[in-house]
Amino acid sequence: MKTPLWTLILPLAAGLACANADSGDSPGGTVELAALDAVFADHGAPDGPGCAFAVSRDGQQVMTRAYGMANLEWDIPNTPETVFEPGSVSKQFTAAATILLHVDGRIDLDDDIREYFPEMPDYGEPITVRMLIHHTSGLRDWGSVAGIEGWARTTRIHTHKHALDIASRQRALNYEPGQYYSYTNTGYNLQAMLVERVTGQTFDEFSQERIFQPLGMTKTQWRDDFTEIVEERSVGYRRGEDDEWHMLMPFENVHGNGGLLTTVADLLKFTHNLDTGEVGGPEFIRLMHEQGTLDSGRQISYAGGLFVGEYKGVREVQHSGGTAAYRGFLTRFPDHGLAVSVMCNAAQANPGGLARSVAELYLADAVSEEVAEDPARADVDPSAVAALAGGYRDTRTGQFMQLTADGASLRLGGGLGGMQLAARSDTEFASAAGVSITFEGTADGGARPAATMNTPVADGVRIEPVGAFEPTAADLAAYVGTYRSDEAEVTYRVEVEDGALVLKDRYGDGESLAPVYPDAFTQGGSTFIFHRDGMGRVTQASLSQGRVWDLRFERVE
Repeated sequence: MKTPLWTLILPLAAGLACANADSGDSPGGTVELAALDAVFADHGAPDGPGCAFAVSRDGQQVMTRAYGMANLEWDIPNTPETVFEPGSVSKQFTAAATILLHVDGRIDLDDDIREYFPEMPDYGEPITVRMLIHHTSGLRDWGSVAGIEGWARTTRIHTHKHALDIASRQRALNYEPGQYYSYTNTGYNLQAMLVERVTGQTFDEFSQERIFQPLGMTKTQWRDDFTEIVEERSVGYRRGEDDEWHMLMPFENVHGNGGLLTTVADLLKFTHNLDTGEVGGPEFIRLMHEQGTLDSGRQISYAGGLFVGEYKGVREVQHSGGTAAYRGFLTRFPDHGLAVSVMCNAAQANPGGLARSVAELYLADAVSEEVAEDPARADVDPSAVAALAGGYRDTRTGQFMQLTADGASLRLGGGLGGMQLAARSDTEFASAAGVSITFEGTADGGARPAATMNTPVADGVRIEPVGAFEPTAADLAAYVGTYRSDEAEVTYRVEVEDGALVLKDRYGDGESLAPVYPDAFTQGGSTFIFHRDGMGRVTQASLSQGRVWDLRFERVE
């Protein structure tokens, strides 16, 4: 019987991990290996992918371990030196490169991006480099548009040329620059291209010279050529419909939004520099942690590719990420000198949960065990709450959202996943996560009022009640036709099959659309809205989803 290669290599891999997890000045003292291993218990199987993590105190690595397999075809295990991709954790490196150019005096963060990208449309209001950093530009996410086109990421070899082409074709923004926050990879791909246009170097060359090499990040590079051989790189895996492991790799050359190839130890070297400023200096550190501000004056949690906030009462600076089947999380607790990096090559892994579980072992009593409670509940009649439940329309995007009653609380479904909003009064409901909905009245007489929704990244979002829509055969027939979007370079055919509206692509594949309010239908996380002219004829349609708002389609037949 063949001896699996992993049985020979795993003892060596274990030897590469630090044998002592004592953090020195940790409030809890020594952290037992068994407690750390328990955190990763679901990711250590010898026949599945896994994770690696590292911990540092005041910049000194005190622990690193790895679990599971890097390559299932060759029975090669993950080790602390395994190279992964941490997805959008990469964004802080891109922001760092952009900010270094600003500190050098070669660009200004308040420059109009059209100074560097004349091929981008003039939207009437300037989009600044700073807005690219903070996701407040209003630019649609190019990858989402590519998905609407039929070529979602991981389905073709996307390049920066392709990303810029999609971005430059967008005739409209999601919103006026600076008005809202909307996470978009476009802004970070543009930053990588900006660095190249200003310096004449490739983005990897600049990053190696100014960031990676000075910080001793010897196993870090940008994946700007996915065909390049990378020593000790893991393979990404996901569970298929057959419940077996299948490869899912980022076969694309876009980077800056993600695309960093690195190790858990190298990530810690970078995040420590955000405390010391060894590279960049004090102004660099300030700008990396400067949180974005909306036109309303609202300060958002997003900074230089970093989320700034708290975790269980402890100040935290972090970012998560995922590309193809890779997952990553890098977090730092500045007041305690603690940093934790986690990367996995398993799509189902939750690196943020894993990293914070490790951090709690080191933070010990510094972490508050008190779970944030919902705002104080008012004495509200559940029947009055039930009268407010139903469908609503986000007036910014047209997207449909469902509010359901749960006793004296409302639950916000859709993209926020059933978040509970406790009653503060007959008209105001709020969650511990900072989301609130204030109605313009009660549902007396059965008519539901409109409301204003506030979130941690947006103020004053008006939502309006919509009635149920049960279209007749004649209603459905009015939508049948061909719809074209030049912005997404795609044509859809709308047909009626078995009494339901179906949206079909160029290959004849499609899924049914569920009616949610007059002229509006949903499919997955998208809302598809038909628009009529003054004569009541359907002449246009629009599609809205998380990172793309109001993408227009013309009816061509």
